Amino acid sequence: MVQHDIIIIGGGPAGLAAALAAREAGIQDILILERDEILGGILNQCIHNGFGLHTFKEELTGPEYAARYIKRVMEEKIPYKLNTIVINISKDKEVTAINREDGLVTMKAKAVILAMGCRERPRGALNIPGYRPAGIYSAGTAQRLMNIEGCQVGKEVVILGSGDIGLIMARRMTLEGAKVKVVAELMPYSGGLKRNIAQCLDDYGIPLKLSHTVVNIEGKKRVTGVTIAQVDENRKPIPGTEEYYSCDTLLLSVGLIPENELTKGAGIGINPVTSGPNVDNCLETELEGVFACGNVLHVHDLVDYVSEEAALAGQNAAEYVKKEESRGREEDTVSHKVTLSARDGVRYTVPQTLDLDRVKDTTIVRFRVADVYKGRSIAVYFDGQLVEKRKKRILAPGEMEQILLKKEMLQKYPDLKKIEVCTEVE
Repeated sequence: MVQHDIIIIGGGPAGLAAALAAREAGIQDILILERDEILGGILNQCIHNGFGLHTFKEELTGPEYAARYIKRVMEEKIPYKLNTIVINISKDKEVTAINREDGLVTMKAKAVILAMGCRERPRGALNIPGYRPAGIYSAGTAQRLMNIEGCQVGKEVVILGSGDIGLIMARRMTLEGAKVKVVAELMPYSGGLKRNIAQCLDDYGIPLKLSHTVVNIEGKKRVTGVTIAQVDENRKPIPGTEEYYSCDTLLLSVGLIPENELTKGAGIGINPVTSGPNVDNCLETELEGVFACGNVLHVHDLVDYVSEEAALAGQNAAEYVKKEESRGREEDTVSHKVTLSARDGVRYTVPQTLDLDRVKDTTIVRFRVADVYKGRSIAVYFDGQLVEKRKKRILAPGEMEQILLKKEMLQKYPDLKKIEVCTEVE
């Protein structure tokens, strides 16, 4: 059986950044497995700008951002396999994959990095009444058809959901001559970045209707129109609020789901809120030697944060491989684990635990809030004692937040058991 030090599943922004970080940490035997025909992942179809402001201090398109990482991977001569689908990861880190050149192959890894990204929630999960006509697309599918395949998907468009891809496609279709009639959002707030609402809807006069959803789709061969209605606090349509829009296209931008079938198959625990694996501050999952990063861990709003997180996973996977020989003598030592929990307006935290024996100088804890809050503070408690409080003018679910935990601050609490992150009313 072929063996590698590190196998990375996914050749998108997370997988590329993880591979480069592992190589910089001194690991030579790295293999990237990518199911698409090119590296770069979803960035290849994101031809709009706005990428790279944090990482490169300049504004890039998605393909430009990906190209910089791909170029470095080529320069480092990190091997990769394209058109390769991983079908299983065993508990002892055996990775089974299939492609046309090798057929079915199983490889052994000292460490595995999960970087499979996420997928869109399909129409079947929405239970919208109506037929199954042509003209219904997930926003990402429409984006690929337009930006890579060169196909125009429709002329009169209604968009359900205000996630970032839906907002960006509202602008994209408008620029291609389509008429985007309305963006309907089930929740009382948008799921996208505030800048995308301003640049993709407001700048083009596209209305955003919050607390609205599609209640009927008309048309048999092709969509001819949709009916939207306002919803109450229980997200149930309110009779009498229906509005009909004639259209030939319905785009769905109703959320992203981390691609974790392989993770579940390996017996790794999944967080019910993030739909990604539970990890510690090293981004190691419950299965020793298996790390996770990027949108497979939790859905990010900025690719710059994906790259930063993936680099940490690559560094820690490299450290794990280097220490593998001595790990047998260290098994009897008991590590100091601290639980991270979210409450009072904070939906989740990543990581979910801290291993204080492996903590770096600074640990980034990322999270999202449950609703739109104005004039609240982000508070951090160590075993019930307030240690940090930071006022925020506005908090929104579409914007990822983060706090920094300093090593010297953690060392002041040698018996620490629990860290809580919450919002508090001023």
